[in-house]
Amino acid sequence: MKTLTWTALSVLVIISCIHNSVHGQLISTFYDKSCPNAPWIVKAAVKQAVANEKRMGASLLRLHFHDCFVNGCDGSILLDDNSTFTGEKTALPNANSVRGFDVIDTIKAQVEAACSGVVSCADILAIVARDSVVELGGPTWTVLLGRRDSTTASLSAANNDIPPPTSNLSALISSFQAHGLSTKDMVALSGSHTIGQARCTSFRARIYNESNIDPSFATSLKAKCPSAGGDNNLSPLDVATPTIFDSNYYSNLRCQKGLLHSDQQLFNGGSTDSQVTTYSTNQNTFFADFAAAMVNMGNISPLTGTRGEIRKTCRKSN
Repeated sequence: MKTLTWTALSVLVIISCIHNSVHGQLISTFYDKSCPNAPWIVKAAVKQAVANEKRMGASLLRLHFHDCFVNGCDGSILLDDNSTFTGEKTALPNANSVRGFDVIDTIKAQVEAACSGVVSCADILAIVARDSVVELGGPTWTVLLGRRDSTTASLSAANNDIPPPTSNLSALISSFQAHGLSTKDMVALSGSHTIGQARCTSFRARIYNESNIDPSFATSLKAKCPSAGGDNNLSPLDVATPTIFDSNYYSNLRCQKGLLHSDQQLFNGGSTDSQVTTYSTNQNTFFADFAAAMVNMGNISPLTGTRGEIRKTCRKSN
């Protein structure tokens, strides 16, 4: 009798563990019944936004990254300041830099019209990131869903947890590891800099003070980014194909044409040189690793189950 009791107890414990595991797990089919048209609504809106402005694809991808690295993928970056907290939009990595909030607002309104109170802003960011990459010629991947939205944001976490463009290789590795991402993930995700632009203030120190930069490349950048002034002047992160998602970012690094200090750190005689070389010569490998890394990043501390909420509008909590 005693043996049977312990056996039954063990079964209950196993069932409980399985239930808890599934309960907090993101799945690709999360909205298949509750809002089956949501992915198509998002895809159409992203297609239109990128058609209107190619740069928007990079901006939308970046929103997902800057969201996930601050207290997890919870849509906190979308929250405006209010009387109880200062949000993340004015943090140093985001101020005068992150953009695309109006696109997210439009998408959220369209999704709400189809199925109110069902799809989270955090999940919209994850789908938008994938669709933006695809629109610019990059790989696709299966987006796991089921995140819920935070009711607060953190200015201090945004200032501390998003790696700055001045980061060296060890700092980059440590920053990504702190979020459960490997060095391989970090190098692959850095390939997102094959699209988009950066402000002069982010690369001025590199082009005037560093030696591991192609001289003609540095000279061309100085015309756009003077030693004083012009902080908001933009230059493409990938000078070769700035609006196409490809592997040229890594080829640029091998030619010492990384725009940011943190970019060139990936190919500077260190442990990640070989991965950069592989990606520069094999775009399919880069695409596969990037897709896998995006899934890993999307799994950073999501709110699931009864935690958080499903915001009606992405800029404020319910």
